[in-house]
Amino acid sequence: MRRLPGIALALLWAATGAFAGPSRVVTMNLCADQLAMMLAAPGQLTSVSYIARDTRASAMAEAALAYPVNHGLAEEIYLLQPDLVIAGAYSTPATTDMLRRLGVSVVAFQPAQSLKDVRARILQMGEVLGREEAARALLADYDQRLAALQDAGPEAPRAALYAANGFTSGSMTLAGQILRAAGLRNIADEFGYEQSGHLPLELLTMSAPDLLIGTAPYHRSSRSEEVLQHPAVRRLAGRSGAGQIRDADWVCGTPHVLRAVAALAEERRKFLEKEGSQ
Repeated sequence: MRRLPGIALALLWAATGAFAGPSRVVTMNLCADQLAMMLAAPGQLTSVSYIARDTRASAMAEAALAYPVNHGLAEEIYLLQPDLVIAGAYSTPATTDMLRRLGVSVVAFQPAQSLKDVRARILQMGEVLGREEAARALLADYDQRLAALQDAGPEAPRAALYAANGFTSGSMTLAGQILRAAGLRNIADEFGYEQSGHLPLELLTMSAPDLLIGTAPYHRSSRSEEVLQHPAVRRLAGRSGAGQIRDADWVCGTPHVLRAVAALAEERRKFLEKEGSQ
């Protein structure tokens, strides 16, 4: 079907009553994988990236087991005979360029940098899949759940995002907006971090955040994670009790970010309850 002219495809879909979208879709980006799995019609999604099955990175690792995987190689993707390939803006250019030269339609999704971007990506995925109605329904659910989570009250404890290499995120990032939606103030904003960057351990310690939010360490040792074992970091983490947030809920701009918002809102509630009892 992918080799039929556009008009012939339109006539065929009109005659059969099928959706007017690509019939064989391959995704080669983790975030596109997940949005496509949430919105694709039965049988429409042919393959997802192998990372979609990674339980650490993917919020839909179990669902991804139902799909064949690809490794982002032009040769393997072309042999799947896709009508459409959905990549990320930073996917391997050699792969996407070769696929385009071979006549395959490729759409590249920009990463979501805000909760507003999540809305845009849902609608964009619905459009490219020809699943606009499903996308609008998913968006309505996302908006409703986000609005309910944001009704957190006026008190906003100070929180710090702190990861490997002292990495933190400010208010102009998706992680920073997740923090704000949960009713927390981001200490990165106090130091002028609008985007992401390295927060020196000294600044973290002096800021004395109410909550320290980290990520789960990898199974193999990494020098970049040694800072997370520093006594000052461990003391702050122990004092706040916030601990670690599931990485997969933060990585992509999908409705699964609401799980991160909910988890942080619960940490906020427990902190305020503890403070109120003292």
